Amino acid sequence: MTGVKVIGAGLAGSEAAWQLAQRGIPVTLIDMKPHKKSPAHHSNDFAELVCSNSLRGDRLENAVGLLKEELRRCGSLILRCAEETRVEAGGCLAVDREGFAGKVTQCLKNHPNITIVSEEVTQVPEGPVIIATGPLTSDALSEAIGAYFGTGYLHFFDAAAPLVTAESVDMELAWWQSRYDRGTPDYVNCAMDKEQYEAFLEALIAAEEAPVHGFEDKNVFEGCMPVEVMARRGVDTLRYGPLKPVGLTDPKTGKEPYAVVQLRQDNAQGTVYNLVGFQTHLKFGEQKRVFSMIPALRNAEFVRYGVMHRNTFLQSPKLLDRYYADRRNPLVAFAGQMTGVEGYVESTASGFLAAVAMAAKVQGRTAPDFPKTTAIGALGQYISDESVVNFQPMNINFSIIEPLEKRIRKKAEKNLAIANRSLDVIDRLLAEGI
Repeated sequence: MTGVKVIGAGLAGSEAAWQLAQRGIPVTLIDMKPHKKSPAHHSNDFAELVCSNSLRGDRLENAVGLLKEELRRCGSLILRCAEETRVEAGGCLAVDREGFAGKVTQCLKNHPNITIVSEEVTQVPEGPVIIATGPLTSDALSEAIGAYFGTGYLHFFDAAAPLVTAESVDMELAWWQSRYDRGTPDYVNCAMDKEQYEAFLEALIAAEEAPVHGFEDKNVFEGCMPVEVMARRGVDTLRYGPLKPVGLTDPKTGKEPYAVVQLRQDNAQGTVYNLVGFQTHLKFGEQKRVFSMIPALRNAEFVRYGVMHRNTFLQSPKLLDRYYADRRNPLVAFAGQMTGVEGYVESTASGFLAAVAMAAKVQGRTAPDFPKTTAIGALGQYISDESVVNFQPMNINFSIIEPLEKRIRKKAEKNLAIANRSLDVIDRLLAEGI
């Protein structure tokens, strides 16, 4: 049987390799680790989470919750490993990042249909191939992809939040609570009063930033906006964003605090926490100085500082079809954030669909039709929509999914109806054998 090369073992590549192998197709999974790593990678494992450890909301009324449920039903490796390494995070699916990556790596290495090759790929191979090298694709391969398409990449800047040790958080000044008391109290809340917040904001705006080549505020992706960039947008921007106090009650006062920094568990042991929404590219010393102004973090021990890097992505609507394949050559496909999907789950979904379609092609079958009524299909149609004028990376959301034929006024009820319709389609596709 014809084998398929998968280039890159991030979330999209790992999912793609698994789906192909599960369908009996020999897979050569090629990744440049451990010989070479991008600036944002530290581990030798596959599916390394370089930013947050959260796969976001898990309710069907939430579009990413629907996308996760679709992938679960379709036998996603990434979702299975995420569930098995889950850490508590209220209504979100968050994972022990090291345990998660280790489990994905072992599953791939132990699969009889997958051969692992550790080397850097510097040219676009002949198909069948799925290229999923991510937004931090090496310079050599990035240039090769540009030459292959005869067009330049688009790009934006992405940032990661710092991590602190749990024991260094002053719990005399913080408390456990999930917003609106949903689920178990899984977040550590660090409050600031008006005076503390304004002093923090002033220091944050004045803090010295690390140089990042080509960086301008306008090139930052909104979903990963550095906290200092948000601070420059207005005095209350952070209080309506990552520092919003709504749904929380300070037990010391019995009232809603002025501003709140939330910490979320980052590993299974509960020894490391990340500052939610605190992506940054401040210099490391400035991060320590400014973030220690948060009262509960005055003695915080930082085990990783925030970093920022340039992400690149294709002008996919001009280049790719709804199965993430080159319009000119359907045996050369791409997956992950380089296609313009944004987020861990979305990257996984792109790898899944690219692999399912590639499997059908090499086996002489018709690729299954994931319509726009499903979240998986809607993402594929978004990145391939030639009518899009200013293409930008996007998370899954209900606005790109086919609307209902009947009107439902209440948003939650409407979203749930869309989700149930989608899952009916997924179940039908599974019954037909995708």
